[in-house]
Amino acid sequence: MFVVNEFSLPRQLDIVFKELSEELSGLDAGTVFVQIRNNAVGKFGIRHTPLAGRDGHVEAPEQGLTEQQIRVFRNMAIESLNYKKNWTHGEIHYEFAIRKAAIVIDAQFESNYNMASSMIRYPKSNYKEIRSDFL
Repeated sequence: MFVVNEFSLPRQLDIVFKELSEELSGLDAGTVFVQIRNNAVGKFGIRHTPLAGRDGHVEAPEQGLTEQQIRVFRNMAIESLNYKKNWTHGEIHYEFAIRKAAIVIDAQFESNYNMASSMIRYPKSNYKEIRSDFL
């Protein structure tokens, strides 16, 4: 049986890009998103506009990402995990576009925290200590 938590986050991201590679090969721009919960990838996918309209005509991109560009994209995405600090829940967005035959990629991290789990770490008896730190 496959258990996501048995794989490291970089390995899970590698699997994400293998799943998305066929779709990426037909796109020249978009955003890959990865939702993370307990340091495990949950939902992932691509936000994109597959068709562009101009002068009343709808056209698909002339070409999508090449295998080489997908490999570079995957490597950069995995490397970007080095900048993920101290959070286990959130999303990562990788915006990509082809510019002058080169792939351009921006990463955006969104950390999510849950107040209920924070209240476990800061019980009511410690509230006065915490409150004094902020006043």
